[in-house]
Order: sequence, then C-alpha cells, then structure tokens
Amino acid sequence: MKLGYHLGYWSSGPPEGALDAVLRAEELGFDSVWTAEGYGSDAFTPLAWWGASTSRIKLGTNIVQMSARTPTATAMHALTLDHLSGGRFVLGLGASGPQVVEGWYGQPYPKPLARTREYVDIVRKVVAREAPVTHDGQHFQLPLRGGTGLGKPLKSTVHPFRKEIPIFLAAEGPKNVALSAEICDGWLPLFFSPKSDAFYRAALQEGFSRPGARHGFDDFEVAASVPVLVHDDVEEAASWIKPSLALYIGGMGAKSVNFHHDVFARMGYEDVADKVQELYLAGRKDEATAAIPTSLVEDTSLIGPAEKIRDELAAWDETVVTTLLLRGDAATLTKVAETLA
Repeated sequence: MKLGYHLGYWSSGPPEGALDAVLRAEELGFDSVWTAEGYGSDAFTPLAWWGASTSRIKLGTNIVQMSARTPTATAMHALTLDHLSGGRFVLGLGASGPQVVEGWYGQPYPKPLARTREYVDIVRKVVAREAPVTHDGQHFQLPLRGGTGLGKPLKSTVHPFRKEIPIFLAAEGPKNVALSAEICDGWLPLFFSPKSDAFYRAALQEGFSRPGARHGFDDFEVAASVPVLVHDDVEEAASWIKPSLALYIGGMGAKSVNFHHDVFARMGYEDVADKVQELYLAGRKDEATAAIPTSLVEDTSLIGPAEKIRDELAAWDETVVTTLLLRGDAATLTKVAETLA
C-alpha cells in the first residue's frame, strides 16, 4: 500500500509549513501529494506553487469541484500542470453537493451522475487532442446550442504532454462509486472503513463489468483519506478527530442531502449520524462532537500506539484501498511513516 499526503482545506489562509511538509513527503518516498478546494482557495494554484519545488512525487487534486469550471477550463488546467510537472499530474474531480453548487457557484444540481459522465468525456477529448472537440449532451454542448450561431469546434492550441491524464473521481454513494470504476482511473473515498470493503468492492465491480470500462481491480487506484494519529491514549487521539467528523456528518450538507451522513448510516451508525446531525444543525456543536463514539473514529482512522496501528493496518491491506492519504506537518508525516513502515 502506497502513502500520499493530503494538504486538506485552507482555513483563513495558507497552511503554515505546507512546503516543508510536501518536501518531507517526497523525501520519505510518498507516492503523491493532494490539494483541496471548497469555497475559498482553489486546488490548482497551491499544487503548482508547492509542486514546483518537487521532482518526483505525483501532484493531484482532491478535489476539483466540477461546477466551478467548464470541462474545457478544467482540461486546460490539467494540460498546463501536466506539462509543468513533467507528467506527474492527477486530476481528481467531484460533484460536491447542492448547497455549494447552487449557493456558491450558482449552478444547477440535476442528475450529477449524468453530468459527471459528460464532463469526464469532454476533458478526455480535450487532453487527447485528436480532433476539434464537439459534444452534444443534455448538460454540455460544444459548440453551444442556441447561441449566436458563430461557435465552432476547437482543438487545444497546446499539445498534451500525455495523451491521457489520470482522472480520479471522489464518490461516496454506490452509484457514483460504480461510475468511477467505469469511466475513471481511480476513486477517492473520504470516509472508508475496512468494515465497508465488501459494499464498495461490489459497487466497483458493478462499474468494472460495464461495457467500455477502462480498468479492473488489478490496475485501478483507490486513494483514501485516512486520519493516522500515533498516540499512547486512544481516547485523546479520537478527541482530535471527532470535531471534524461532527462537521461532516452534521453540517456538510442539508439535512435532506448530506452524503457524508449517509456513509456512516450505511456503516451501521445511522442512529449516531442522525443524532449528530440534529445537534449540529441546532447549533449544539460540542454536544454533536460528544455524541460520536470512539469506535466510529477507529473504524475510519488509524489511531493509538504504534503497535495498535500496525496491527490494524493488516485489515486495510486486505481492502480495495491502494494508497493511504495522510495529513499533518512534516514532523507528523515522519512519525506516521515510521510507524506504518
């Protein structure tokens, strides 16, 4: 299993020590480094800025929100970064949710699976640069239908560094996970648990079995963001992760549409997820955090003494996950890498 480094979201500004951590990750032999975007900093700029100081490590977005850019604009970013990095770029995409898509980007949120399929298809056409790009879909049209009538099919002025750039899809529901297996080169799960491996393995198999699927289990990447905290006190380690889980389960999405809540409900924590959501949306964030049991943290994280983490890692080795994406500063990465080694 490979290791990657996830820089995560910015708070009010750039994270301190980010470049040091990125350089340390490359020095430690990490396979990849990833940036994120929500409704603040973007994912491409920090990746280019910090990635410019590296020479080997893969540079990925986890994730670029599709509603923030047209497919051709995203493909332009991908072409540019792939050239500048010497072919190290990985494009991670995600649909986000209706609160952000409609509230921040002012874009509609119908049929996200169909939109994703069209989006990925256009990106691949732009990158391949085999012909002027055309697409007559339900969600995207190139050239645009009903415009001035002057639009014409175009081909990127920039020739690709690689004819194909790896595309990973962030997905939580089974249909979206299956779509990642069918049309993409990798899947980016957020809250993965070895206990859910059979569920996700079946969803991936559904995608692999579809006509035209690009991959199978033997050559498909699954890069999972997994908190890893080496600490003698399991409860204290869990207490550092619970506030973030409360935010995602309770507040990252509307009550009727919260994909993170649904992940934990499927994991067997439906009552817990409902309670956390109710408390969080009522503004009782501390109580929502306290309602999360340590067992839930342990199911989706690797926490505790080094020996405990090494023992539990065996269960992760048996899953579909191919890369663990870690977070933290340079010192944390060193400590965790030594533990996992």
